[in-house]
Amino acid sequence: MLIDRGGLAEFLRKRREALQPEDVGLPRGQNRRTAGLRREEVAALCHMSIDYYERLERERGPRPSTQMVASMAQGLRLTLDERDHLFRLTGHQPPARGMTGEHVSPGLLRVLDRLDDTPAEIVTELGQTLRQTALGVAVFGDATAYTGPMRSRGYRWFADPGSRRIYVPEDHAPLSWMYAAGLRRLVTLRGPDSEAAYFADLLLAESEEFRGLWDRHQIGVRPDEVKNLIHPELGPLVLHCQTMLDQAQSHRLLVYTAEPGTESYDKLHRLSQPMVHRS
Repeated sequence: MLIDRGGLAEFLRKRREALQPEDVGLPRGQNRRTAGLRREEVAALCHMSIDYYERLERERGPRPSTQMVASMAQGLRLTLDERDHLFRLTGHQPPARGMTGEHVSPGLLRVLDRLDDTPAEIVTELGQTLRQTALGVAVFGDATAYTGPMRSRGYRWFADPGSRRIYVPEDHAPLSWMYAAGLRRLVTLRGPDSEAAYFADLLLAESEEFRGLWDRHQIGVRPDEVKNLIHPELGPLVLHCQTMLDQAQSHRLLVYTAEPGTESYDKLHRLSQPMVHRS
């Protein structure tokens, strides 16, 4: 497939002009004359240089890689149909749709963009973090930085004992049961050739604890809404986790809140203050 430079330039320009700052969590500001977003704003959202993006809108520059196209699709808040169209315009075959996809829906991103004062994240069914709010990073660390199997929090739980430090010790055993049972369900649901099955095989070879729990064949161990955490700076934190599900992609938006009037609520407020002053 060949790149359609004219069609690509037009599509990028139309999508940029259709987006408003509020759609992507940006302030509108005063005296704004641009129709939609500015090119530099889109470039930042797509994690590319302004020069690179401008050349694409001017029907110039190199053919974007599939990784770059995926980043543009996410930055421009495209639907799955629009994402597939963008891939074809750049001369690439669109990624397969389904539960292993990592393209976050515009609706879920719009909700996340409005949670700037709340710890929140978007995760796949395997617990791979795709997006986090700034306060989510401040509480849990940057979970988007992992690569390979370590991107999955369930895999990290057994493969990297250090990942458990944020949870109180008395919750470790129930969480181990939950992760093992959840992976068992996904292996059955997605099949022996799935990514879930691959992770299970890795953990069966690497973790004695996981092997013992796997042999119990437990199913339906649900996560507790209340998360008892130990933050490295704030100390104990008690947060409530609410979940919003995007069924088309099996993505979950996890939102963590503290009960007003509690110590945890005050601690979250203190943690968010430097971010408020920087914005």
